[in-house]
Amino acid sequence: MQALRITSFGAPYTLTNIPVPSPSTLRPHDLLVKVAVASHCHTDTIIRLGAVTSVPLPLTGSHEGSGTVGAVGSSVAADGSFKPGDRVMCGIPLGLCGSCGDCTATGKGREGGEHYKHYCAHIDGHIGIQVDGVFAEYAIVDSRTSTVIPEGVSLLAAAPLGCAGRTAWRAVKEAGLQPGQWLGIVGSGGGLGHLAVQFATKMGLKVVGIEARDGGLELTREMGADVVVDARRGKDEVVREVGKAVLGDDGKEVDHNGLFATGGVDATVNLSDADDAAGLACAITKMHGLMVQVAQPLEVKIPFMELILRDVRIKGSLQCSGEESEELLKFVAEHGVKVKMTPFYGLDQVEELEKVVSSGKLQGRAAIIVDPHQLQHEKEIVGH
Repeated sequence: MQALRITSFGAPYTLTNIPVPSPSTLRPHDLLVKVAVASHCHTDTIIRLGAVTSVPLPLTGSHEGSGTVGAVGSSVAADGSFKPGDRVMCGIPLGLCGSCGDCTATGKGREGGEHYKHYCAHIDGHIGIQVDGVFAEYAIVDSRTSTVIPEGVSLLAAAPLGCAGRTAWRAVKEAGLQPGQWLGIVGSGGGLGHLAVQFATKMGLKVVGIEARDGGLELTREMGADVVVDARRGKDEVVREVGKAVLGDDGKEVDHNGLFATGGVDATVNLSDADDAAGLACAITKMHGLMVQVAQPLEVKIPFMELILRDVRIKGSLQCSGEESEELLKFVAEHGVKVKMTPFYGLDQVEELEKVVSSGKLQGRAAIIVDPHQLQHEKEIVGH
């Protein structure tokens, strides 16, 4: 089969032929997936350029994938969770240990059990990062982190939802807000941000979107944010604008230093890895509020006055559990969430894809159509 492999850090992907994984080698919880769509994430560039030098090479790239189940492991066959022919959004963690505290935790809701299984510290690796990913015609993924795609969600949409969607969904949920409350989203017009804006507004939240690119500002408005602020105006002006929107025209709860005394959005999700983004996310959050950090710069920098003087809490968030992923896809199908994408046809188009990504003009996600026949079959059979 064809696959895009990282063979040397800093070098372009190598398009090569490698053996198709044999169904006989599948472990009990494995799925062999015939890949339809492989989406590109910023992490893919980080890995290819060698920012994480512990990555084993050669490695098949991409961790955002969708396709059709070709074969299943023995445990999957026994429990019937997947069967050959099912459309699947690929899971990212591969090889959950099944015995650590995160894998075995009990309890329901957001405080334990299923909610934390994807944090298992004893996995084989994340596909496309430590183990082979979905920039290939076939891939092996873990059934316990993968999700059957429901009617109403296409293979094309499911691929970027596999990381961008899962990550944005959980971050919005972790904010813990109720309909009518205010959520700030820093980096609202990117691949994750445009999804987070839709998730939040369709949950009944009021959204302040903050972006630093013209295209991102436009996309934030298109996705339905209640207030859109240009981050290039500087922190003090952004804080004032958010204050006017949330507190009224007088912004009376903003002190003379531009810091919210008690007001601001109820919680903020930071999706931007800009150097000052985390500090800005805290600055627009009300006193005693919550900032959910999703972006992954090497260092998260927050001025003490935003954190300590105003008692802003910070919480990290990563991807989704299996249960949350099912919830995500159901929500996407029922609420008509739009996934903005730029498709490229064929693995040999990866260099063109990366040019568009690096141009800064991309809206949403870029993805490679690995197997157009699956998309055509989906249209004919499912009616997408």
